[in-house]
Amino acid sequence: MKDKIKNTFKLSLSRTKIEDFIQCPRCFYLDVKLNIKKPQGPPFTLNAAVDYLLKKEFDIHRAKNKVHPLMEKYNIKAVPFNAEEINKWRNSGIAYYHPDTNIEVKGKLDDVWVNDKGYLMVIDYKATSTSSEITLDGGGYKDSYKREVEIYQWLLRKNGFKVDDVCYFVYVNALKDKEAFDGKLEFDLKILEYKGDDSWIEQTLFDIKKTIDQENFPQSSSNCEFCSYFIKRFNLENLN
Repeated sequence: MKDKIKNTFKLSLSRTKIEDFIQCPRCFYLDVKLNIKKPQGPPFTLNAAVDYLLKKEFDIHRAKNKVHPLMEKYNIKAVPFNAEEINKWRNSGIAYYHPDTNIEVKGKLDDVWVNDKGYLMVIDYKATSTSSEITLDGGGYKDSYKREVEIYQWLLRKNGFKVDDVCYFVYVNALKDKEAFDGKLEFDLKILEYKGDDSWIEQTLFDIKKTIDQENFPQSSSNCEFCSYFIKRFNLENLN
């Protein structure tokens, strides 16, 4: 049993902030403790539109407690979770306060299904456009996708729900092999199964708390593209 860390700095962290810590503890420290933010890219409005349309489509089957055709295609014995919590989890999110670190973890889910054994299954929507086969292999951003759903699984469990280790990514791929655009995109939908493991989250929260409570700047990740920007932009040469 880990010792409790002194609660000196209360944190409320989204799953995105936890991923930022994993990517680079120094950037996380500068952001959360010193309010020095990384430059932000443009919003992915097309992805947001796909998310919105998928939610509408699955909600039709949710209201009827019926299996979606994609579930039948992939032989998934589940239906969209039909409960009042789903709208809250999508809009305001689901949260859990971790008392040993004084950290609140929160996140917004795309969807939740419930299987034939009564266990909730985390569902995440992803949109892309590629001619390559879509898989969860290869590391990099795909590992961050896996950590994302594992945080959602952990949050649901901490809120008292029975959660299956198996979760699914509903991948929407915009096709580029059509002869003409004709003012519309055509998509191919694919479901990828992933077995989550949220055992890393507890230790990560302790690591985050330890990092935030320290006075010295943490080390930068070796592949961090933002640290050199921070050093030059805010005259932080003494960080190294």
